[in-house]
Amino acid sequence: MKKFSNYFVYAICIIAVAFSTGAFIKANANTNSLPAAQPVDLTYAAEKALPAVVHIKYLQNSKVKTVEMEADPFDFFDPFGFFGNPGNGGKQKRRVQTPKREGAGSGVIISSDGYIVTNNHVVEGADELTVTLDDNREFSARIIGTDKTTDLALIKIDGKDLPTLTIGDSNELKVGEWVLAVGNPFNLKSTVTAGIVSAKARTIGVSPNSVESFIQTDAAINAGNSGGALVNTKGELVGINAMLVSQTGSYAGYGFAIPTSIMNKVVADLKQYGTVQRAMIGISGSDVNDYVDRMKEENKVIDLGTMQGIYINSVEDGSAAGEAGLEEGDVITAIDGKKITKMAELQEYLANKRPGDKVSVTYMRNKKEKSVSMTLKNQQGNTSVVKNADLDVLGGNFREINDDEKRQLNIGNGLVVMKINNGVLKDAGISKGFIIQKVNDEPMSTISDLQKAVKDASTSKDPVLYIQGVYPTGKKAYFAVPLQND
Repeated sequence: MKKFSNYFVYAICIIAVAFSTGAFIKANANTNSLPAAQPVDLTYAAEKALPAVVHIKYLQNSKVKTVEMEADPFDFFDPFGFFGNPGNGGKQKRRVQTPKREGAGSGVIISSDGYIVTNNHVVEGADELTVTLDDNREFSARIIGTDKTTDLALIKIDGKDLPTLTIGDSNELKVGEWVLAVGNPFNLKSTVTAGIVSAKARTIGVSPNSVESFIQTDAAINAGNSGGALVNTKGELVGINAMLVSQTGSYAGYGFAIPTSIMNKVVADLKQYGTVQRAMIGISGSDVNDYVDRMKEENKVIDLGTMQGIYINSVEDGSAAGEAGLEEGDVITAIDGKKITKMAELQEYLANKRPGDKVSVTYMRNKKEKSVSMTLKNQQGNTSVVKNADLDVLGGNFREINDDEKRQLNIGNGLVVMKINNGVLKDAGISKGFIIQKVNDEPMSTISDLQKAVKDASTSKDPVLYIQGVYPTGKKAYFAVPLQND
């Protein structure tokens, strides 16, 4: 019995060794076939990022505005500053005092002498900007330039040897990679949240003219995070946090950041030109799979020869694409050899180009691949540098109308042309004394209103000021004033 027991124990040991060997071989095979999981330490990235991410306080002072409203036919007494003809059932203009507005956001110091990148919506319309560093130092900031299309802005504080964040390459980001969102949500200074890159080149339809190729992340981004840093595990800036998508207004799963591949070009242009030199291909279109899905809904079977790329809905006359021979129904599949699967990827690529740059476009027509070279143009249809015009281009001096002029002419706002020099106003036939009431359908109440109108028009597709106003005699007039860019 003892001998049998020894044999039994020996057999059990042999079986155990066999199972152990099999498990070892299996474990070894798994180790060889899969990368070993490593714990992610985000403390280094946080330490690098926090000193360079700032809190931005926004202040817009109270202003007097003139608004148009329906006249009350029973209101014969006007104690509230109405202009018009009460009791006649027409329109009345009323001066209203807008409340003081305050807000807050974040920004990222990108140079030791004080250049800071943030979102356009964080600083747009501000009369005062106060920047607070992680070490509680405060600075007043001025706006260098803004770009509504990408929702980016460049501001500047006067400082030396300021902490900065190294700019990384967002193109190297991989879906699933760990990132940090650093900012000041809900005025909670120096907050760090962690997540992964959930998607790249995401479009969410902020506005029809926006350039969108967002990095999507599940790192928590809330109100106040706007303009803050999206940082990789090396402590490098890879994106500027821009917005969240939520049904509640608070973080509910995903935030979106503007990649540094877009930011770098915008910052360089704002520094050099004061406005972004945007290269246009001159098409409207949609992702191929979206177009095919729409056709399916109409019970149409479409075979374009590919399910990836950009379906061209229309081509602008005189555009880069038009001159190169692209047509409605073509599908763009690559640019300069880089595969393009959706519109966001094309926008991101073109965001790094300037008017006058040449690109090679690969496209499908009738399921056959073709290639063509084209020269990119600006929004105005040429390859010139687009500059922000200022009031000097008008060739005039201006002042706000006074209360007597408002009563005499029965108007609520306007700017009087005090002097005419050489410039576009003189060329258009506008003379001294003319009162400018509207420019491009925007009411003119202050010199700042006119400056903004000139700036916006000078960089638009149609660089013209459409001016409405009245002469001191009461005669109304309308002028179209082209702006000349050097």
